[in-house]
Amino acid sequence: MRRSYKDGGMDCGDEMTVVDTFTRLIFGDSDFSEGEIEIIETLRVVNPDVWCDTYPQMGEYLRNLGVREMIQLVSRVREQMLQDTHRPVTGGVNMEVSRFPVSTK
Repeated sequence: MRRSYKDGGMDCGDEMTVVDTFTRLIFGDSDFSEGEIEIIETLRVVNPDVWCDTYPQMGEYLRNLGVREMIQLVSRVREQMLQDTHRPVTGGVNMEVSRFPVSTK
């Protein structure tokens, strides 16, 4: 099942939307829409270097990327969003959904 990444008329799978979200991180914005949070969480999935980073830390990381690295990262985030891995998000951490019960013993 595919999920639509639409948020207030904004296509979150669009490259420019990913770039805009990265730019907001770089400039220290912190009031993100649901669609932008999806992009940020997808960034965490495709780039383990920022898995536990705060938004300001992610912005610093993005600020230090070269042009080629940034283009590649935008493409990877966009491709991941289009694949729609459909992971639930809790507290900034993505978790795989298991089909098998987990023992709490």
